[in-house]
Amino acid sequence: MASPLRLPRFKLMGIVPLLALILLGIIAWSSWYTVPSDSVAIVQRFGKFKAEVPPGLHFKIPLGVDVATILPVKRQLKQEFGFYTEGATNVDQYSDNPAAESPMVTGDLNVALVEWVVQYRIAEPTNYLFAVREPGITLRNASESVMREVVGDRTVDEVLTIGRQEIEAEALVKLQQLATRYLMGVSIDQVQLKNINPPRPVQESFNEVNQAQQEKEKLINEARRDYNKVIPLAEGEKDQRIREAEGYRLKRVNEAEGDVARFNAVFTQYQKAPDITQRRLYLETMQAILPGIQNKIVVDEGMKNLLPLLNLNTPTKTPAEAAP
Repeated sequence: MASPLRLPRFKLMGIVPLLALILLGIIAWSSWYTVPSDSVAIVQRFGKFKAEVPPGLHFKIPLGVDVATILPVKRQLKQEFGFYTEGATNVDQYSDNPAAESPMVTGDLNVALVEWVVQYRIAEPTNYLFAVREPGITLRNASESVMREVVGDRTVDEVLTIGRQEIEAEALVKLQQLATRYLMGVSIDQVQLKNINPPRPVQESFNEVNQAQQEKEKLINEARRDYNKVIPLAEGEKDQRIREAEGYRLKRVNEAEGDVARFNAVFTQYQKAPDITQRRLYLETMQAILPGIQNKIVVDEGMKNLLPLLNLNTPTKTPAEAAP
């Protein structure tokens, strides 16, 4: 009968301490952990929530009894839809098939390729871990659902051109409401649209239409610029002419009123003493006329044969020439 196989005693004596040393190393390594400054740790004991731990060095029961899950609550996270950025550290930042997320049906039954980004923060770590299963994927599904709803309420022209800000604002509000209703534990900071294009078969035609619209807007702006340059100048000239006419009207009215007042004053005096007033008017008129006449001849009413006395061949001298 064969004897049983026996290991050498000295070999067993060397392996046991080695195994004990390895076990002690595993226990020591798994009994502490470090929480970064922008994160917190959720500690679970036998799978049940135990505590929320702040940043720093901490210890736990090893060998899987306590499990610490670190969540970056102070860091802004993002999810990309319709495209992806290489080197992303967040496993939920993009999906496996980004091209399937971008095609969307608009309200007028057209198709637009929409790419967008959702930026969020973990606001309630316990809800983020325990209230929703796979919170990152759930948030992606909710974001895509909200964006398809918002885009479906608008025409393709609004989506491609003037409706970007309204879409971003409405999607942000609806996504935050949905995250609050589902207790996701996240705070939505921003919903930002990236590239919005028509389907590739019609992109060239759309670009031509877009260029035509831009040219139209350019011509309209140039016309408005010329309008703003010419019309104010014409309005200024019009106002100036009106003010000049108003000034001339006031001048003529005042002059006419002054003449009327002067005539009325003279007429009142004339009614009181007609002969004296008539004589005074005659003298005042002659006083205004005679200084402008160079040669003056005073003739008696009863005098006859005036022509022989006049030397019509003698040249008339001006007052300056007649002076010595």
